[in-house]
Amino acid sequence: MNPSTAQARVVVDELVRNGVRHVVLCPGSRNAPLSFALHDAAKAGRLTLHVRIDERSAGFLALGLSKGLGLPAQRRGLVALACTSGTAVANLHPAVLEAFHSAEPLILLTADRPPELMGTGANQTTWQHGVFAPHVSTVDFPVAEARQGQNAVWRSMICRAVARAESDGPVHVNIPFREPLVPDSTDDWPEPLVGRENDAPWTLRRTSGEIVAVESIDLPARTLVVVGAAKWGAGNEIGEIAAERGWPVLAEPGGAGGVSSTKATLLRHGTLLLGLEELRPEALVVVGRPTLTRAVQRLLRTTPLVHVVDHSADWIDPQHQATSVGPLALVDREAELEWLNSWQNADEAAARAVEDFLAAEPWPTGLHVARDLLAAMPRDAVLFLGSSNPVRDVDLVAATARPDVLANRGLAGIDGSVSSAVGAVLGAHDGDERIGPWGAALLGDLTFLHDANGLLIGPAEQRPDLTIVVLNDDGGGIFSLLEQGSAEHADSFERVFATPHGADLASLCAAYRVPHVRVDTREEFLHALAPGSGLRVVEVRTERSGLRDLHERLRAAVRRKG
Repeated sequence: MNPSTAQARVVVDELVRNGVRHVVLCPGSRNAPLSFALHDAAKAGRLTLHVRIDERSAGFLALGLSKGLGLPAQRRGLVALACTSGTAVANLHPAVLEAFHSAEPLILLTADRPPELMGTGANQTTWQHGVFAPHVSTVDFPVAEARQGQNAVWRSMICRAVARAESDGPVHVNIPFREPLVPDSTDDWPEPLVGRENDAPWTLRRTSGEIVAVESIDLPARTLVVVGAAKWGAGNEIGEIAAERGWPVLAEPGGAGGVSSTKATLLRHGTLLLGLEELRPEALVVVGRPTLTRAVQRLLRTTPLVHVVDHSADWIDPQHQATSVGPLALVDREAELEWLNSWQNADEAAARAVEDFLAAEPWPTGLHVARDLLAAMPRDAVLFLGSSNPVRDVDLVAATARPDVLANRGLAGIDGSVSSAVGAVLGAHDGDERIGPWGAALLGDLTFLHDANGLLIGPAEQRPDLTIVVLNDDGGGIFSLLEQGSAEHADSFERVFATPHGADLASLCAAYRVPHVRVDTREEFLHALAPGSGLRVVEVRTERSGLRDLHERLRAAVRRKG
């Protein structure tokens, strides 16, 4: 057996022993040893293999798979991603950044050239160590040699890499392979290439944690919980604590963890900040990264007591207002039901204001589409939201009972969203019958176009039962709601911010052999949302021109109700 084949087989075997269940593979020459080993493991039923030709889309597919495997509360396996050397590695960078800021434990297996080719101008050769720095550390594998003592080294290094991923997020495993890169006709090797008995990891880690004395925090009864971009389990845990203590929860889509949340409408439209003193909190408990509303940021600046639930040295505190950081160990205190009732009453008033407003507006707007999509989805489904307007529209109209919501909010970019949605649905349903096989994604047109290659799934690959709803306003509608969308910037707005494209989404989908339907009425939309099999696209066209005025009138309607 040649050294590259031996090393690749051991690496794949040890990854499976350490809980890797899905691997996304991009084809190449230098990573051929890994490709053969992964293919054999998939045929043996030891892992699920996904093959993609576009590394950027593959990175976000792996990210989505990892997010899906994290539902509903306990992780059900890890995800690895394998690619060849050179620019293939660089194309993973957007997904790696998002994974880092979302703390998703991806394992990046990049094939590399051996040291003797570095700095020589050899084809597809660059310095790959630290390519994802400073966010991700690199584990550099030695070049395999036909000698004893390497099996233990390779397996131990994989165990350490997995431990780092589970603790810190993505980890980069860089493996230089010498030719020959394909298996030969013999299995001879200087030592047995076997792992521990009973498929156990080479090194079994004990994760019971340190015994740390945590000083209890005495938070007042009028405490408000703010859940930003957070893991499902973290949002669920803090939601249960809030329910016990009578605290209102203000959760962004994707952060609630299945726990009831008040509407962000209250803060987004300034109701809380316009004089309703009975709603003003004396303390905040913050979980995850609040990313959607400036009003929440103002609240963080003006609340005297802010506790951030975070276990890292780089805790979340963009306003620099945290008075304490760490686990939540609380002093017993009676709930103040009047405080909670005030929030619930205000929440109901805001919800009625939104419903009355939408009833008077012609269909469709982004708000209509978000509301109808949420109402039509089964509780056990998964909804993936694109950044920009879709996640904000859901934030405005989300009902208390809703499907599990996922989004790439680590850096909140629009890239890779189609691939992440595909991965999220595949990962969520894998091995968990509590989560239905059908899911949906709500994306803007630019977000959809940015990752059109996410639709490219080969005939031998696993396909999700995923309905992608594309809200097409022919450009960047989100900028209409920002400062650059105001009237004084009208001369430059359309070309450099709105960026109309005129793309024919039906023809694009046809090129990828993905079913597409355009709907023009609410009845057609609801009919198109019936759960079905396979990947399909539902296009809803809206106008950008009145978007700024629409949101200003909605804010006014909520203020009147408040």
